[in-house]
Amino acid sequence: MNSVVGDIEAVAALDHFQPNDYSPYRFFTAEEWSQFRADTPLTLTAEEVRQLRSLNDPIDISEVRRIYLSLSRLLSTHVESSQLLFRQRQQFLSMDNDIKTPFVIGIAGSVAVGKSTTARILKQLLARWPSSPKVDLVTTDGFLYPNAVLNAQKIMDRKGFPESYDIGALLRFLSAIKAGQPNVKAPKYSHLTYDVLDNEFDIVDRPDILIFEGINVLQARNLPADGKIVPMVSDFFDFSIYIDAEESQIHTWYIDRFMRLRETAFKKPESYFHRYSEISEADALKIAEGLWSNTNLKNLRENILPTRPRADLILRKGKNHLIEEVALRKL
Repeated sequence: MNSVVGDIEAVAALDHFQPNDYSPYRFFTAEEWSQFRADTPLTLTAEEVRQLRSLNDPIDISEVRRIYLSLSRLLSTHVESSQLLFRQRQQFLSMDNDIKTPFVIGIAGSVAVGKSTTARILKQLLARWPSSPKVDLVTTDGFLYPNAVLNAQKIMDRKGFPESYDIGALLRFLSAIKAGQPNVKAPKYSHLTYDVLDNEFDIVDRPDILIFEGINVLQARNLPADGKIVPMVSDFFDFSIYIDAEESQIHTWYIDRFMRLRETAFKKPESYFHRYSEISEADALKIAEGLWSNTNLKNLRENILPTRPRADLILRKGKNHLIEEVALRKL
C-alpha cells in the first residue's frame, strides 16, 4: 500500500473513535464522579467547610459531598495499595526494620483557582479516616526566596515563577520527608507581609500523609546530557492533582479576590499591599489588571498550564468556582 494512502486511511479511521479512546485520562462529569463516593462518610460540617474555604471561594458542604468524598475514597485506595506494596517489598528485601515513608500528594494550579481550599478540605477529610492517619499540609510559599533576594536579583516581578523558588531547599525538604526523617523544617510564609518569615518554621514529623501544595509543584526540568540524577519536585509525589479552569475565569477570580482583599487584609498597616487600599477603586483595578497580565497570566501560560498533563487527577472548575469535570489518569 502507498504510504500516503495508508496515512490518509489511518487518519480517517480515527473519526470512528472519541478522543477519550486515545487519552491517558478517563473523563467524568461531576455528577458521574459523585457516584463513586459509595458509603464514604461525610465527616465535615457546613460550618467547618466555611472556615476552610479561601476568600471568594463559594465551596459548600454539597460540593464536598459531590466531589471530595469520592476523591477521599480514591486516595484511600492509593494509600492502602502503597502500604501493601511497602510490606511486600519489606518481605522481598528481608528488611523488617524499614519504616514506611509518608504518602505525598501534590496539588498544583494557577493562583486564585482554589488550590488552598482543596488542600485544606482534603487534609481534614483524610485525617478523619477510620484509621486516623496523621496528615500534614505544606505549601511552596515558604520556599520562595525572601523579597530581599528577589529584589537583589531583579526578579521581584517574577515572584511565583520557577526561578523565584529555592529549588535546592525544596528538594532537600522532600528528600528528608521521603527518607522518613523526623522533625523536618518547612519555612513559614506570611501573605500579609508577602515575604518568607525569618527563622520561623513548621515542623513536619513523619506524617502518614503529606499534602504539598503550590503553583509549580509539577514543573519539569531539563534532563542532563550526562545522565546524572536531577530530581524534580514531582518525583517525590505518590499522587498529584491539578486544579483547572478556563483562563478567562481565573482572570475574573483573581481580580475579584484582589478587590476584596483591598477592602479587608490590605487595610492593615503591616500589609505589603496596604498602599492599594488607599487609592481609588479605578486605580486599584488598573493595578490588579497589570499584576494579572504582566505576572500571573505569563506564569500560567509559560509554566503552570504546561504541567497539567503530568497530573494523576485534574479537577476542572466552571464559572461558579465549582467542579464540572474530573479527569483521572488511566492505570
